[in-house]
Amino acid sequence: MSEPGAKADLRRYLQQGRDALLWKLEGLSEYDVRRPLTPTGTNLLGLVKHLAYVEMGYFGETFGRPVDGPQPWLVEDVEDNADLWATAGESREQIVALYRRAWAHADATIEALPLDAVGRVSWWPPDRRELTLHRALVHVTAETHRHAGHADIVRELIDGAVGMRKDNDNLPPGDEAWWAGHRERVERAARQAAGN
Repeated sequence: MSEPGAKADLRRYLQQGRDALLWKLEGLSEYDVRRPLTPTGTNLLGLVKHLAYVEMGYFGETFGRPVDGPQPWLVEDVEDNADLWATAGESREQIVALYRRAWAHADATIEALPLDAVGRVSWWPPDRRELTLHRALVHVTAETHRHAGHADIVRELIDGAVGMRKDNDNLPPGDEAWWAGHRERVERAARQAAGN
């Protein structure tokens, strides 16, 4: 495969994850996009904010193409998990715009550099800091899809909406009663396996 073809494939998969993540915010209240739904505080808007910083870091500073403006993810005394939640003063619009700005910057880096371009990840251990653009693309795509999966579960807990896209939930057909029966069947199997 040619380099332009490989880049196009990698960018397409990255964009699918980006789009899936933003779809999870659609139609929800400010409270619902922000509220923590796991013991560790996982929330939808925080996942978007985190991935904006991820893209700005991996496709910015790593390849000598820093993003204009503040880079809070690189500040030494940054609060733990500051990138995984939205303060009351950060609007949904600001965070989504930040993520889209990160996309544009990342896409410009991907376009400008060859896949074998070498960068340095300052926050990785010294013996592993160097990576190629190809590896950065694979890493960020995997992380984006991992967090899109988190967002899928969080969104399902909020209102039952699931799937990669609004028009394709990628699930077998079934109404609420069918899914309740399925869940009960899975629960029975779990109890039987545990000897309960």
